[in-house]
Amino acid sequence: MRIINLVENTEGRAGCGAEHGLSFYIETEHHKLLMDTGQSGLFMQNAEKLGIDLTKVDTVVLSHGHYDHGGGILPFAEINRDAKIYVPEKAFGEYYSVNKAGEPHYIGLAKEIRELPQVVLAESGDGIYRIDDELSLFSGIGNAHPIPSTNRRLKVKTEEGLMQDDFRHEQCLVISEGNKKVLLSGCAHHGILNVLERYHELYGGDPDVVISGFHMMKKHGYSDEDINMIIDTALELRKYKTVFYTGHCTGVEPYNEMKKLMGDQLQYVHSGDEIRIGAPGEAI
Repeated sequence: MRIINLVENTEGRAGCGAEHGLSFYIETEHHKLLMDTGQSGLFMQNAEKLGIDLTKVDTVVLSHGHYDHGGGILPFAEINRDAKIYVPEKAFGEYYSVNKAGEPHYIGLAKEIRELPQVVLAESGDGIYRIDDELSLFSGIGNAHPIPSTNRRLKVKTEEGLMQDDFRHEQCLVISEGNKKVLLSGCAHHGILNVLERYHELYGGDPDVVISGFHMMKKHGYSDEDINMIIDTALELRKYKTVFYTGHCTGVEPYNEMKKLMGDQLQYVHSGDEIRIGAPGEAI
């Protein structure tokens, strides 16, 4: 299995641009797929530089209803009208981010996406949404563990006004190939520990690989509460028989703190970086 980061917040391989967004291209035995599409068409430009033909993609999975993960769907649909695009049923809500002054700005999806004939509204409910034997989706993530404090600024517009987003529009992708299971979560807004707990409920055991942002990034420094949660999360992740790849919304300082505790169990993925799973010499 090949997993290539097409866009992320930081530049990696020469020539690949970066933006605040996330997109992965994945080749399995039976699929060529995308997990998220960044905030613009930049992921497509990077794919071309990396020699990846996006017209051959057969499946797209959107992790949640924010522009920095689904903003590239419309330009992608202009070059590929055949790939099915699996979108969480609640992804078309009115989602906002509120700044320190209390001013909201829209961070949801373009409304035109819903009208694309390729879109499949995926609703896993209390179980697993199976695309096929290789690919499946899940949501219904709980809150037994603390959630990132950075979620507090993220809202959803309701009839009563702006309310705290509960991220019911978040879904995760599980890829099963051979004896390997790979879990991908865009931002893990529910908290990566809650995501893993839900995975365990549905699939049992630990995934071999997790690829996810941890949504810990802040612009204005970290409180003691934030640092304690970062450390506690790293200590809990060390207990899993899993290799973790992260980036995007995790933030450089949280990553560095977690890396001190997790060592080679945690890796950062930059724009253009490639992960190979099950290849000769692969450790997992």
